[in-house]
Amino acid sequence: MNRMLTGCLGLAFLAASALPALAYEAFQGPLGLLQKGQGTYEGYTLLAPQDSTMTYLLDMDGRVVNEWKSEYPCFYAELLPNGGMLRHSRIPDAAPNFGGAAGLLEEFDWSGKKIWEYKCYTPGKEVSHHTFEVMPNGNILLPVWQYHSYDEAIAKGLDPDKLGRAMLPDGVKVGKGMVRGIWPDVIREVERGTGKTVWEWKVWDHIGTTPDKFDINAFCDLGNIMLWLAGPDWIHLNGVAYNPETNEIAFTSRNLGEVFIIDYKKNGGIKYRWGNPGNYGQGRLPWGYGKDGSQKLWGPHAPDWTPEGTLTIMDNGCYRPSGNYTRAVELDPKKNAVVWEWKPENVKAEDSNFYSAFQNGAQKLPNGNWMLTTSNDGHVIEVTNEKDIVWEFTNPIRGDKVYAASNQHGKAGNSIHKALRYPADFPGFQGKKMKNEGKLPNWTSVLSKDQVELPKKEAPAAPVKTYKRVVPAAE
Repeated sequence: MNRMLTGCLGLAFLAASALPALAYEAFQGPLGLLQKGQGTYEGYTLLAPQDSTMTYLLDMDGRVVNEWKSEYPCFYAELLPNGGMLRHSRIPDAAPNFGGAAGLLEEFDWSGKKIWEYKCYTPGKEVSHHTFEVMPNGNILLPVWQYHSYDEAIAKGLDPDKLGRAMLPDGVKVGKGMVRGIWPDVIREVERGTGKTVWEWKVWDHIGTTPDKFDINAFCDLGNIMLWLAGPDWIHLNGVAYNPETNEIAFTSRNLGEVFIIDYKKNGGIKYRWGNPGNYGQGRLPWGYGKDGSQKLWGPHAPDWTPEGTLTIMDNGCYRPSGNYTRAVELDPKKNAVVWEWKPENVKAEDSNFYSAFQNGAQKLPNGNWMLTTSNDGHVIEVTNEKDIVWEFTNPIRGDKVYAASNQHGKAGNSIHKALRYPADFPGFQGKKMKNEGKLPNWTSVLSKDQVELPKKEAPAAPVKTYKRVVPAAE
């Protein structure tokens, strides 16, 4: 499935179908299905609330037609062609956590039975994070933070005294603990069902100052609001996408403000990059209030390929000198240009109404529509290529509660990294019972109470094979 993953929007929209292009602040308002109009891409929507152990499949009316339960909260999930569900689950207290740490891949069949898991977490060594990509051969690509010492970074050319740099021999405080060293990303391909690593591509192997390499002293100046962005979490890769037509992998870096393309199954350097040419001396870096320089992307998230060979990206827009706003973009690498975008003015909203600093997702659908996810507010909209809003849903799940309305930001409408729409003829649905059995309250109407207890559902008891990667002492 072609999709675009990202991470920062913050918008909300009126439910009135007569005014589909107007927006309002999402911090207050009803939850559940808010509107459904003509021109939608018919199918089912996968919803994975991030503080919940549950993952849901919804019909176009917002009713639950299937659900899966894990022991762990979720970061991201996808359906498999066999009707199963693969999710990147968050191991409690997995560290370091620069935002997006997960550590565990779990596969469930349609009935909710867990049939496989892969743990990618070794304390002090590595942890998987953010999203993943299911390859045509069934293998899985996923990003992994991997440890290197402070001294190793110095040997690679790190300048710890560079203005704005937060890199110290004793580490940097992240959350409640200290994180030592530097954690550049690895793109790892693992065999589904065994957990065997079959291929890796490491940022660490491609450090240098030429355009095809990563300058270890290049990072986005974000006002030192989060110091680890210029220290241990130097790259912050947040999504990968594979193009079978060109045999290329695309990924985005939040902390460099760029999207990159590399060749799959090769250990070559950067083949194409876009978004912040100042990182490699071919553009002007931002230089003050309102001065964006040559930088085009600000905190971008999780790209995806379209059948036309373009890339979909969410430009989060956080810490943009000219003003914070989020846009969805379609980038044509061959033209080196944006060929479609969704910006605040498209919904006649002020910039602040179309902004969320972290996460978000987007998916370009086969009919040309776009599914856009406002991650922080759990808000999902479907817009046409002509930029009309035709479907809108706000997540009512927070923990084990169903909320009728959100009274304040963060109260309800819990975060979703990215919602995904699957067509009615998706292979995984064939022969399956696609019917709401009343397991959950009807989310299409405002509930009579502020919160409703969810029915208890026990995870199916079944033997599970666990495959843990053995990390050699030399790594």
